[in-house]
Order: sequence, then C-alpha cells, then structure tokens
Amino acid sequence: MSVPILKAGAGVKNLPPAILLMGPTASGKTNLALELARRFPVGIISVDSALVFREMDIGTAKPDAATLSEFPHHLINLISPEERYSAARFRADALTAMAKIQASGRIPLLVGGTMLYYKALLEGLADLPQADPELRAHIEAEAAQKGWAALHTELARLDPVTAARLAPGDSQRIQRALEICRIAGRPMSELLAEGQSNPPPYRFLRLALLPSARVVLHERIAERFCAMLQAGLIEEVERLRQRYDLSPDLPSMRSVGYRQVWEWQEGKIATRAELTDRGIFATRQLAKRQITWLTNTVTGEVFDCLDQGLATRVAARVADQVSDVRYQVSGIR
Repeated sequence: MSVPILKAGAGVKNLPPAILLMGPTASGKTNLALELARRFPVGIISVDSALVFREMDIGTAKPDAATLSEFPHHLINLISPEERYSAARFRADALTAMAKIQASGRIPLLVGGTMLYYKALLEGLADLPQADPELRAHIEAEAAQKGWAALHTELARLDPVTAARLAPGDSQRIQRALEICRIAGRPMSELLAEGQSNPPPYRFLRLALLPSARVVLHERIAERFCAMLQAGLIEEVERLRQRYDLSPDLPSMRSVGYRQVWEWQEGKIATRAELTDRGIFATRQLAKRQITWLTNTVTGEVFDCLDQGLATRVAARVADQVSDVRYQVSGIR
C-alpha cells in the first residue's frame, strides 16, 4: 500500500515529472525500474556510488550488457576504480542527464540506493572549505590529549546545531565540523543552510521501497552475496588489482563486498566462510542505514518491496503522476 505524501501547488503541477525510485540494497529496485521502462517512456539514471566504476560488475550487481543495451542507463561506468566521484559531480551529471531525457520527450527515472546523492540532487550542496591536513593533524593532537568528548563540547559552543546531531565519539564528523568552524569562522550548520537551493525544476514522484519483513530482505542479501562469490567476485577483485593501482582506502575498494574480499586476499579474513559472513553482515548494515535514511530523512510514498503485486501498484501510481502531461504513456499490463 502506498501513502501519498507529495502535495504539489499549482506551480509544481505545471513542472515536468521525474521519478525517484529509492530503496535499500536487494529491494528489487533495478528489476522494478526495468519493468517501468517497459511500460512508460522513461530514461533511467543510476543513483549508485558503486555503479559509476568501470569493470566493477559482479559486486555492484550491475545490469548486464544485454540489459544495458535494451535499457540504457545514465551515470554507469563513468570512471576507473582508481578515481573518486563526489555528490557534487553526481548532482551536475544527473541534472544534465535529466535535461537530455526531458528534451527527448521522456521522463527521468532515477533509481538507486545512495541516499546522499538524492539529498544532493534535491537540496543542493554547501560550498564548504577544503580539508586542511595541517589543521586536521592539530585537531587530532588535541583529541589525543583531551579526548573527543572534550572536542564535542567545544563544537557545542561553536556550532550547537551540528553538535546536537553528533555523538561525542563521532571523531570523523566532529573533526570536520571543527575544521570548518576554524577555517570559515562560522558554524558548519550555517554554511549548510545557505547551500540548500530550491529543488530542480521537476515534479518529483518519490517512491520508497521498504520491506514489510526485514528477515526476508536479509535472506535476499545473503543469497545475493553468495551468488556474487559464485559468479566470480574474488576473481573480479584480483583482476582489478592487477590492472589498476588500487589501495583499500579508495572509494571503489571501500564498497561493500569489495572491502571484504580485499581483506580476505590480504589475509585479514581467515576463511572463505568468514568472508561470506562478513560480506553478508556488511551488506545488511548498509541496508539498515539506507532504511533509516529513507524513514527519517527522505519524504516519499512507501511501497512494500516484498509485495508480489509491487510492479502493478507502482505502475498505477506512475500513470497517475504523468497522466496530465503530454507524454505517450503505454497501457498498464
């Protein structure tokens, strides 16, 4: 069952439609997107921080070549595993792709589970100062002497809004927030508020796929990770390491699954069984974070990703969203 949330004013109703198909890993987003592409004139845009990497196919559950040939995806296979891709670049790339899709008479369909990318697209990004290695080292030295709880107290004095949402032990975020305060002379929360922009000029239909029973999603995750190992995930990582100059701190190799295989290859994980267990656990933790973000941060219409009639229900909602604009929409099967 869906719960309508979108409340569009007259101005919003006149904007062209765009669809956001969000959900945790293994929720069936890709298959549902392909089904929608069979029924509606959509152009698919990937919202996935791992699918941007070339030659990382198995561990990212990337659609195969035949699927991509029939249903082209934007923002897949953009960079090598040696490179980095940011939320700011995603926003620029996504807006460009959306404009092209709209100009061709189709509807942008953004699908994926990288929630930070959705947030960047919808809210914009703040112009925060670049990292200062010397200042970071100084803050780390302070933390070693006083403890991160003391630095959290200092942050509460300088930027109470940011401090209120950070745990006293969240060293990475406390460090960054203090760094920004000291460089900019202003709270990070103020800079973030200024960086938020009006949403892009589209009428967004936000669809969130959430499981009615997490145990079933956990089973899907376990089955999928085991299937990835069977399909050659270990060999894929070996090929990548031979071809590229990679390290475990690169975003590509920090991706779930790749990190665990790397650690196994380095002898930090003793057995194949332990590798499987760690990969499944890490993927479940990722799904948990995605569900929390969807539940608490992103406003959307909720659909049960385990519903056998999911495709029909979502297609009916999409048809309702685009019925008042001049798009050729095929009938719902």
